[in-house]
Amino acid sequence: MTSRRALIGGAAVSVAAAVLAARHVRAQAQPSVIVVGGGFAGASCARALKQLDRDLAVTLIEPESAYLACPFSNAVLAGLRGIEAQTFGYDRFGDIGLIRKRAVAVDAERRRVRLDDGTDIGYVRLVLAPGVDLRFDALPGYDEAAAEIMPHAWKAGPQTLLLRDQLAAMPEGGVVILSAPANPFRCPPGPERASLIAHYLKTKKPRSKLIILDAKDAFSKQRLFEAAWGELYPGLIEWVPLSSGGRVTEVDTATRTLVTEFGDHKADIANVIPPQRAGRIAQLAGVADQTGWCPIDPVTFESRLQPAIHVIGDAAIGGAMPKSAFSANAQAKACAAAVSALVRERQPGQPKLINTCYSLVAPGYGISIAGVYQPRDGLLAEVEGAGGTSPLEAPPSVRELEAAYAEDWFRTITSEVFG
Repeated sequence: MTSRRALIGGAAVSVAAAVLAARHVRAQAQPSVIVVGGGFAGASCARALKQLDRDLAVTLIEPESAYLACPFSNAVLAGLRGIEAQTFGYDRFGDIGLIRKRAVAVDAERRRVRLDDGTDIGYVRLVLAPGVDLRFDALPGYDEAAAEIMPHAWKAGPQTLLLRDQLAAMPEGGVVILSAPANPFRCPPGPERASLIAHYLKTKKPRSKLIILDAKDAFSKQRLFEAAWGELYPGLIEWVPLSSGGRVTEVDTATRTLVTEFGDHKADIANVIPPQRAGRIAQLAGVADQTGWCPIDPVTFESRLQPAIHVIGDAAIGGAMPKSAFSANAQAKACAAAVSALVRERQPGQPKLINTCYSLVAPGYGISIAGVYQPRDGLLAEVEGAGGTSPLEAPPSVRELEAAYAEDWFRTITSEVFG
């Protein structure tokens, strides 16, 4: 005869099994959204997705154990902050699944992402936030080996420290050359880098010179930067635009020479920023076009080349919207709202996105540009009259306040994104 204790025990086991089965069914029923890339765009999107819809199964794929932020990395070059202030981990992502592997392929038809260990996982919607790759095939003489002599320092980390150390070791009276590519390229701002390198030279090696060889005839916040350079660094910075022979066509690492159509420039330190394109997984997923960048629908950020794949941040062709951390964060939130609506078969709303780019010209001297963007004619277009720049004529107190705003923004966004 079955004892009462056995009956109770059996019932308990049955209840536990039923609960586990229900959880399994519920987990299987959860729409699965995968986010590839743990920078400002990807990490922001993963968080926003989970905040918008707790029942979504959100997985973030990021091979690195920590993220090194590019905003404010120019201050590292000038010795104004340590690289540790740019470093953020992934240990505060709660119930967002985190896979420390590299995504190496996407099967858009089967909706699967393959990882570098050979496994693959399925998705209902995929968000790619791969950032940029540097085009080492675009400038004769400049490849990954050359970058160890003429650092780009355009991805924060070892290259940042290499350029910082080269500047520290350069003899007084040396020549630093910064080579800037044509648009589009992503932040940190090149003119900010020139400004903070100039600050370092002015304070540590005042007989030195900085030459900017620019493949453009204009740059963002140009009047503000040039006014500040005249005020803070007279005679120290020389800007050579495209029309005056600023485009570098070749480099020679053996002699640290940068070749232009108008002549050669020999440097003691050469900071060569090469052209860029969307990160490699975007190419492999088939969402990048012949430009190397990813065309997207400005409402949903869905790829125009592959269904159910969304692209955000630096890799996307965002119309008038610049490639900045602020933009990436704004796009991530708009994309998350669209993805959440689409997986629940709702109509996504029309986004309106804001971007503000802060730049430090010197410690305690900040300037900024702001813009508001909305979908128009298939692109993200700027809303006229909704943005603007810092005033050209402003007292030191305003510049100091903008520098403080920049610091506050960085603390706020990194806390929001990385916890």
